[in-house]
Formats: sequence, C-alpha cells, structure tokens
Amino acid sequence: MTAALALVTSLMWGLADFGGGLLTRRMSALTVVVVSQALAAVVLGAVVIATGGWSEWGGQLWFAAAAGIVGPVAMLAFYKALSQGPMGVVSPLASLAVVVPVGAGLALGERPGWIQAAGITVAVAGVVLAGGPELRGAPVQRKTIALTLVSALGFGAVMALIEHAGTGTMAGLFLALFVQRVCNVAVGGAALYVQVRRGVPALPAEGGGRAVLAALPALAFVGLADVAANGTYMLATSYGPVTTAAVLASLYPVVTAIAARGVLRERLRAVQTAGAGLALAGTVLLASS
Repeated sequence: MTAALALVTSLMWGLADFGGGLLTRRMSALTVVVVSQALAAVVLGAVVIATGGWSEWGGQLWFAAAAGIVGPVAMLAFYKALSQGPMGVVSPLASLAVVVPVGAGLALGERPGWIQAAGITVAVAGVVLAGGPELRGAPVQRKTIALTLVSALGFGAVMALIEHAGTGTMAGLFLALFVQRVCNVAVGGAALYVQVRRGVPALPAEGGGRAVLAALPALAFVGLADVAANGTYMLATSYGPVTTAAVLASLYPVVTAIAARGVLRERLRAVQTAGAGLALAGTVLLASS
C-alpha cells in the first residue's frame, strides 16, 4: 500500500509541476501559486465542513502550518533559480529534497533492508539523472546554487512535516491539508503584494484578469493535484516506512519529463532516459521489498 500511494503522489506532484510550469509561461509564478492554492483551499474548506473535520483540531496542525509556510518559500526559490538557470543544473539539485525526509526517517529509527537500500540508491540516482544534469558549459552562479539548495531543503522539509500533520483519520487529513493551503495562500499572497508594490504586475500582460479567469480550470487542477499528492503522501507514510514513501514520492521529476515529452513533444536527453530507467528499477526494488 505504501508503494502504491507514494507512486500516486509522484504522479500528482509531477502533473502539478508540469501544469504549473505551463501556466507560468503566461502569468507570474506567484499568481499561479496563490490562485491555485486559494481554489484548493475553498474546496478543502467545504470538505472539512462536510466531514466535521474541525473536531480534529489539535497540536499536530502546527506541522501543517509550518509546511504551508515553508512550501511557498521553497517554490519561489526554485522558480528564481530556474530563471537564472541552467535548468540542467537546477532541476537535479532540487531533487535532492528527498534526502531530508529519508534522513528524518533514519533518525527516527527506520532501518531499511539491503534490498530497500539498493532501491533507494538506484531510485535517487534515477531522479537526479532524469533532471538532465549538465556537466559541461558555463559555470553556474553561486547564488543560483544557493537558491536551488534552499528550495531542495524547503521541499524536503515539507515532506517531513506533513508526515506528522494528520490525526490518523480522513477528517483530520482534510483539516491538515486545509490548514496547509491557507498558510500557502497567506505567505504567497504577502509575497505577491510585495511584488506588486515593486512594480511587477500580478496579472498577465496579455488579457489581464480575463486571462486568469480563462485559466481557472487549469489553476484548479494544479492546486487540487498538489493537494492530492500531499494527502496520498501522508497516507503512504502512515502505512509503511518513510524512507520508502519519500523516495517513491520523489519520482515526480520523471513524471514531469514524460509529460513534457508527450504533450510538448520535448525530446528526452539520453541522460534523462537513463534516469527514468534507473528510477523504474529502483521502484521495482522498493515495491518488492
């Protein structure tokens, strides 16, 4: 069950990243984050009310709030690093986020067997290679490396935090996801306000508000796919080892690369194809252990 749920997580995160990447070509990344998460918060708020989730309020929600605060910071650092490039360096480095939840699992006493350890090693190597690392070319700015490592640490921290945010019930799960989304919107909204004050428009240059309205279905998909990914990851960690769940959930760069190949007809580089193959091999090892 852990492997299946974690793989669903990677699928949802990969599709959310792909959809978000397409939307940021037409509008500000902050606008995409705030609107998509706000739409998801509205849906989750309705679900919490319908399921009586408020009764699950407790101290564990601080983990959800912390994840909601860290998430937008990590995402902004990641987008900023991507804008400075090259993507072939930024993407593989950002995938090192998996080190945080795996390290947390090991610190809490998890000890994977040799098959699991081999699967983790192979899968992580596959994820890094799937990002298409660039080993040659112009030197990368230290600021870009720093931003990428900040984003990796942030994404990994979110994975480690949401593991502890639920109460073990579905109502508690929905409440934790709702709190996380509200904090996402608050932090992202504050950053968007600062951006506008600095003269960077929140609305697209072409179409303005109407362009955002037209993109609402796509924005809702991005937000809800992210919610689904967080939810299935929380369930995956409740059924089995965090080390296994974290590694399998971190296969989302492979999903994003495949989506780009299928929709945008982007050609996968040889190193990305090799990475996808390694990720699949690691998945088989983890799922069979």
